[in-house]
Amino acid sequence: MRLKGLIFTCLALLLVSESYAAGADTVIHTTGNPLFKHQFTADPAAMVYKGKVYLYTGHDEAPAKKSDYVMHDWQCFSSSDMVNWTEHAVPLKVADFKWAKADAWASQVIERNGKFYWYVAVEHGTISGKAIGVAVSDSPTGPFKDARGSALVTNDMTKAITHSWDDIDPTVMIDDDGQAYLFWGNGTCYYARLKANMTELDGPIQTIKLPDYTEAPWIHKRNGWYYLSYASGFPEKISYAMSRSIKGPWIYKGIINEIAGNSNTNHQAIIDFKGKSYFIYHNGALEPDAGSYHRSVCIDYLYYNKDGTIKRVIMTSEGVKSAIKD
Repeated sequence: MRLKGLIFTCLALLLVSESYAAGADTVIHTTGNPLFKHQFTADPAAMVYKGKVYLYTGHDEAPAKKSDYVMHDWQCFSSSDMVNWTEHAVPLKVADFKWAKADAWASQVIERNGKFYWYVAVEHGTISGKAIGVAVSDSPTGPFKDARGSALVTNDMTKAITHSWDDIDPTVMIDDDGQAYLFWGNGTCYYARLKANMTELDGPIQTIKLPDYTEAPWIHKRNGWYYLSYASGFPEKISYAMSRSIKGPWIYKGIINEIAGNSNTNHQAIIDFKGKSYFIYHNGALEPDAGSYHRSVCIDYLYYNKDGTIKRVIMTSEGVKSAIKD
């Protein structure tokens, strides 16, 4: 009987592995943080659409002893309860941008008029430095294709910082008046208006001064307040500022969460879903000594004070409960 049980377990694992390899949709029941345990995921971004959360992540693939990022594609997961997740076939790869050559870094997806726009950070193939591209799809799960055939932002367009990786970590929001904005940047926070087609800048690139700003901006709005959260310092914490206007002035409010264990970087997404607020981030806790190049996405609850400020997030191994049961 023990042999039969062992054979059954091995066959089950083989079927799961083949399913992932084939890119088929696979249902994953999460058991706390980190959220996914079959692969390394990083740089989360999330979108609520038609009763589901769509979670988009980077994919760390570095060998165990590699001391640098190895990232070739992005992943997509969806859930209606924050506990049971469907992993979808790989929707977008660096290779889908013919002008790019490497590095599937942080990204974000947003919906407009029934189309889904995916803003990504990659290494440009001919212009030195990082660049921001945009892909488009008719479905939140893809497949996505390059929406422009060229980069939206390249390193020669931004002069506030001299290093070559300042054009990373895009975040995007459509304001109540229909105007879309793109925020991004390492070393300084850039922002610009987007045209209604979501694939062109609409006006000059501007900068925002934020205390101890490193990277990973995330823009969201709640109850008349705009929130601009970002990674600060190094190793990174997540800090935030608030404003009554998306154009500022931005007032620094403090730290949302401390250094995420065993990872020099931190990258957050903040969403509301079925009456609760969620803080989505990554750490290096999936396996001992996994480190900064083998990160894993986690989710914990986020709470606001009566004045709109954010309480510090308590990072847990338990994660969150089913949004349906709650």
